[in-house]
Amino acid sequence: MRAGEFEPVRGVEDLYVHDTGMFDTDEYGAVYVYDAERPIVIDTGTGANREALFESVEEIGIGREELGWILPTHAHLDHAGGAGYLAERYPNAEVRVPEKGVRHLVDPGALVAGTKSAVEEQWEYYAEPKPVPDDRIEGVAEGDRIDLGDRELVVHDAPGHAPHHAVYHDPDADVVFAADAAGIYVPEIDAVTPTSPPPQFDFEQCLDDIRLIEELDPDTLCFGHFGPRDCDADLLGEAKRAYVEWVERVREKRAELDDDEAVVDHFEAASRDIDYWNPERARANTSLNARGVLTYLDRVDSEE
Repeated sequence: MRAGEFEPVRGVEDLYVHDTGMFDTDEYGAVYVYDAERPIVIDTGTGANREALFESVEEIGIGREELGWILPTHAHLDHAGGAGYLAERYPNAEVRVPEKGVRHLVDPGALVAGTKSAVEEQWEYYAEPKPVPDDRIEGVAEGDRIDLGDRELVVHDAPGHAPHHAVYHDPDADVVFAADAAGIYVPEIDAVTPTSPPPQFDFEQCLDDIRLIEELDPDTLCFGHFGPRDCDADLLGEAKRAYVEWVERVREKRAELDDDEAVVDHFEAASRDIDYWNPERARANTSLNARGVLTYLDRVDSEE
């Protein structure tokens, strides 16, 4: 896929995936549009390329008065940064996000500051988020259900990537919207890589989140980065191995170098992400992931 394009998700009726062109990179950021009886947009992108998303929603056949739900999987701005813009454009849509994310979408100031600190020069690819009116948004938690009229989504907490992260399960269609809970899927190499951003990445909980998806046993897994993929034990086993190996590599390199900036520099230089993403995005992704693991290791050490 290319930035701004959308296509049907194979095997799931009425579901579409839209490529946001996030960070000027094809096949990196996905938004899902479910043309159900009460249509829903799952995740929103950064908000920077929102006009292309609006066009996709219109081409799918969903009018401005018809969208029923806006459902970020979590409050990170690459998934929820467009929520306020969508709420403005679609006046009848209700916004739902995991409970710990609600305050960040109503008043995004602290989240913006944290994001700018984490992504540094990559902030140029974000839109300044528009607050979601507090009378348009509510939190969701484990076991809650989103009524789409002819189907429903079941909420499952998945806080390994961030405390405000959930996955959404459509049991009738056997599809799970995993966001970042099972890592990043790279279509070009048909492989899963970890995502471990600071400051709240929790390695053990990430493994539990993948086990949760195993228990749900979907036919289709919809990654936030990037796209839908047939789901099987091999895929989820690969995801777990990727996290285990990544955390151990960072742990070992820290012990060897005893300098966190040198650790980050090492992994930036060694990263193969440049093979399938633009160089700027590849460096930024590797830096964030390394810093997230280092922060996690500090937290674990402090608790011992």
